[in-house]
This record gives sequence, C-alpha cells and structure tokens, in this order.
Amino acid sequence: METKNIGLRGIEVADTRISNIDGERGKLIYRGYDILELTKNSTFEETAYLLLYDNLPTRQQLDEFNTKLIEARFIPKQMQKNMGNWRKDADPMDMLQAFVAALAGYYDEEFANKEASYDKAINLIAKVPTIIASWNRIRNGLEIVDPDPALSHAANFLYMMSGEKPDPEVERIFDVCLILHADHTFNASTFTARQVASTRAHMYSACSAAIGALSGELHGGANTEVMKMLLEIGDINKVEEWIKEKMNAGERIMGMGHAVYKTYDPRAQVLKELSRKLAEKTKDPWYAITEKIETVTITEMKSQKGRDIYPNVDLYSASLYYMLKIPMDLNTPIFAIARVVGWAAHIIEEKFAEAAPKPALYRPKATYVGKYCGPEGCEYKTLDLRK
Repeated sequence: METKNIGLRGIEVADTRISNIDGERGKLIYRGYDILELTKNSTFEETAYLLLYDNLPTRQQLDEFNTKLIEARFIPKQMQKNMGNWRKDADPMDMLQAFVAALAGYYDEEFANKEASYDKAINLIAKVPTIIASWNRIRNGLEIVDPDPALSHAANFLYMMSGEKPDPEVERIFDVCLILHADHTFNASTFTARQVASTRAHMYSACSAAIGALSGELHGGANTEVMKMLLEIGDINKVEEWIKEKMNAGERIMGMGHAVYKTYDPRAQVLKELSRKLAEKTKDPWYAITEKIETVTITEMKSQKGRDIYPNVDLYSASLYYMLKIPMDLNTPIFAIARVVGWAAHIIEEKFAEAAPKPALYRPKATYVGKYCGPEGCEYKTLDLRK
C-alpha cells in the first residue's frame, strides 16, 4: 500500500476491542453490539459502562456506576469563578479544552493502575456536561444551575443548560444522541487521545488534546455548518435551486458523504427518525427541509457524477440540536459530552492493553522533502555574510 501523504488512512496502528465500523454494510459496533440495537434498548449510562468495561452491566453494576456519576457531576466552585474571567464570546471548545486540562490541578493524577483509570474516566464523563452548562450560563449572565441527582445524564445536561427539566420524550431523544456519538473507532480526536496516552500522559491531558483535535473544522463542527445551511435556505421550496447552484459550482453539501461509510451512516438513520419525531412535537420546518436536502443531493450526485452519496451523522443532528434549543456553538462541545466516554475507553486500552501489547509510544516516520545541500548539510554563514 502507498503510505505517503494519506493521513494514515487505511494504516492499522493498533488493535482495539472497543468499536468497529463496517463501511460497506453501514454497521457500527460497540463492544460487539450493533449501534441500532443499543439505541433501541440501552441508555447512555449503560452504553458508557459497556464501552469502558467491555460488558453490559448487571443491575447492581449499573446502579453503582450511576451513583459514581451522580457524585462526580459537581465541578469546583473556583473553576466556575475562573470561567467568569473569560471573554464571554470565547469559543466554547477553547473553554472546554482549558477546563478539562485544569481538572488535573484539582484531582489526584495517580495513573499507575487500571482501576484508578476507571475512576478518572467516570470523573471526566460526569464533569464535562457540567463544565459546558456552567459556561453557557456564565457567558449569558445567568445563575449557574447545579446538577440534579434525580436526573439522568442526558436530562441533567439539558436542565443545567436551560434551567428547565426536559419532558421524557425530549430526554430520550437526547439520550439516544449521546449513545450514537459515544465512539467511532480511530477518528482524529480518538487517535489524538491514544497518541498522547501512549506517552504515559494522564487522562485529563489526553482528553484535553482530543478536544483540541475535535475543535478543528475538518473533524468537529460539521453539524453547525449544516444548521447554517438550513437557516440560509430557510424554505423547503428553495432547496432544489440552492442545492443545484452549490453543486454546479463544485461546492460540498454539508452533512452528505462520509470517508468510511459507503452506504447510509447508521447513526444518520437513527437521527433522521429522531428529528422527524421532534419536528412533529415542535412544529418546526427543519426536518422537512433537511429531508429535501438529502433527496435532492442524492438525485443530483447520481445525475451529475454517476455516484451514490448518503447522509452522515451531522445532517440530521443539526436540526435535532436546534429544535432542542441548544446554541449552535455548543454543538461540538455536546459531541464531546458523548465522545469523552470513547476517549476514556481508548486511553485505558492504550495504557493497559492485555490481549495485544503494543510499543509504548507512537512514532511515525516522515519523508523529508526540505532543503538539501549535500551529505554534510548546508553551510552556515554568519549574519553579515547572508544576502
């Protein structure tokens, strides 16, 4: 295989037991379980346990796991006070990256054994939603809403963000969104987390680095661009003309196509139905406009280029979050609420892989294409001799 200049695409760098993608068949597997099966029957908390511990929990194990999550939801008051010193228009992903890294200054960083790593993972999973919700309240001049121990992980974030407890249908919709985003094999942010963990850096550092990778527009943030597209179109009757104009100009339609899936992204399949249900509840037009974008883009791609194209996870998640009244610039941080589970699971696997030990440190090779002045290198000239 040609390995130069392909961004490690197709290069197997490690074994994993955590998740798998079958791009040809449109399958996403968490620890052996089909994502469609989990979204029908599981909860985010149960799925988080599965990704961390490699098995679905017993009732007692799930109760104990939930108790630990609930106890870990609060973040230090000093941290919230420090948030108040930030610019109110600061990027929420910069804020999240900074305060996840800052957790290391508040909590013990013993990382010598696997059990301690699980405690760190639970601490992160519990605190990331509180960090994001606290920032959203602070930047809007609102009082911080403390976590409610009676609420689920999904419901608690919506409550802390808005100050209103969601109804059961909205809670379940958001819960399923979190399940769908919890892991996706070696994407850019997950590989970043594993690469940093391979240096024996602690979990907060590795997850902070992953958040930095997720903040880049080529990885996170695509559903925000989808929502901007929906707002720009604004009317279902304008979709066809808009799509044709963009495609004729050679521009990409956000939310369509995927680097791995060669058929319908299974996450998009679930999100499409959730968006439809929520639109029926809110009477918003965004589902109908999104569905029209999908059908027109598929038709035009087939007509213009003879290729098939399908929605990815971002197409329908955009309208879902918008109808849930989540600020658009929180879409990527919300992705992190779910994906921190996968990051933590991969960090633990990277550090404590038992089935297939690997070298302790990633060190890929680069091809030097810079200046070459001969076997001894370039001659150094003093400042006064340079022209």
